Amino acid sequence: MQTISPAPEIWATRLSQVATYIGNTPLARLEKVQPNPRVKILAKLEWQQMGASVKARPAFNILKEALLSGALAPGQRLLDASSGNTGIAYGAIGAALGIPVSLCLPENASSERKINLRALGVEIIYTSPFELTDGAQQKAKEMYAQAPHRYFYADQYANVHNWQAHYFGTAEEIFAQTQGQITHFVAGLGTTGTFTGTSRRLRELNPNIRRIALHPDTPLHGLEGWKHLETALVPKFYDPALAHEHREVDTARAYALIRQVARAEGWLLSPSSAANLAGALEVAQTLDEGLVVTVFPDSADKYSEVMKKLFA
Repeated sequence: MQTISPAPEIWATRLSQVATYIGNTPLARLEKVQPNPRVKILAKLEWQQMGASVKARPAFNILKEALLSGALAPGQRLLDASSGNTGIAYGAIGAALGIPVSLCLPENASSERKINLRALGVEIIYTSPFELTDGAQQKAKEMYAQAPHRYFYADQYANVHNWQAHYFGTAEEIFAQTQGQITHFVAGLGTTGTFTGTSRRLRELNPNIRRIALHPDTPLHGLEGWKHLETALVPKFYDPALAHEHREVDTARAYALIRQVARAEGWLLSPSSAANLAGALEVAQTLDEGLVVTVFPDSADKYSEVMKKLFA
């Protein structure tokens, strides 16, 4: 029996319903860890949207464009590689839209990520924990090459709709929420979509905004979702020239901040959120005054092993 594809206007209606749960996240001020009143640090609380992470933005934008363009055909599964958060976002949005999802995931992803993916009905294909997301990408490409009729391969590391989600969303929100007063934007690099899209649009809105890219300091870091670009596959749309500065973040420093922020500010941060804050604090220490904005990609909810080490 032939499957009939919904008309574009039907997809548009369904997508508009899901879109109400994507983006428009609040900015929180970190005051106690940054005592200088002339330098403000604000962070986007990205876990306050569907899928509970910043990855809701690119996942939704990729799915939206694939559905409206017809690139994702009736009966096909969405296929991609992820360290977990994009996969969870795909799963949540896919479930809401009736789109099945297959995900290549490093075997060492946190247990919470695996449970959430299974709960959302995602088909998980585990890959080597030693190859991280590079190995997951390779596996996804092999699966697509073997059965292109079965899958729409989203390829978040090369899909322009990844960074464009931040260009049209995250950057505009930050600029409006700060009334255009932002002086510095600081973010870590994984797929690089957040930094690329947000920085590209902020540069257009005000070229004087300083843009600082953060990197893990070693290949064997503990910042899930981040890439050590010197030794990893570099996402195709990454543009290092967008950054005024490149800074390294130590995993131990990020973990220490998880404890400090929990007890001083009341936020339970993930390692990547704490690493972004570490970079923002470094930048703030060099300033006499300014407004530094960063992103908290997700909360501590999916990192029980880290939290046990810190607080058990």
